[in-house]
Amino acid sequence: MNIIKTPIPGLLVIEPRIFHDPRGYFFESFSQREFEEKVAPIQFVQDNESMSAYGVIRGLHFQRPPFTQAKLVRCVRGAVLDVAVDIRVGSPTFGQHVAVELSAENHLQFFIPHGFAHGFSVLSETAVFQYKCDNYYAPQAEGGIQLADPALNIDWRVPVEQAIRSEKDLALPLLQHMDNPFKWEQSL
Repeated sequence: MNIIKTPIPGLLVIEPRIFHDPRGYFFESFSQREFEEKVAPIQFVQDNESMSAYGVIRGLHFQRPPFTQAKLVRCVRGAVLDVAVDIRVGSPTFGQHVAVELSAENHLQFFIPHGFAHGFSVLSETAVFQYKCDNYYAPQAEGGIQLADPALNIDWRVPVEQAIRSEKDLALPLLQHMDNPFKWEQSL
């Protein structure tokens, strides 16, 4: 795998080695050993999958400590714009985001460590999105920020005013009004 650094330390794009032949292609989507060597020591405990139609925007979500989640995400059908926002108080990149197009064609993956809010918009007719988490889902620890927060200035590449969003996501606070439990550590 090839590791591509982003402007925010810790957020990494992972490009697999793809082997093509007349039958199609093959690639290793995850190797614990290689991931720990090249990205971070981590143990994923839960895999999730969602299917969404064009115009759906999910996010921006996180789980509060001690249930925080690091995620390794990818799109296995269609295309999404995947976004991670730094919500670590004191971080030099606090409030900044990285957006990566993930698709069935490019096979890219995006690693999102603890301390980031995460979301994605569906760019294709439908998309199947998968993610590995290093902690179990804990509904009591759910949190999030408003994906249309003007301070974040995210171009979701779909019209936000027409986006399909959950009622829960519509009620999320702006970043400046969020009760923020994340503190920046210089360990990345």
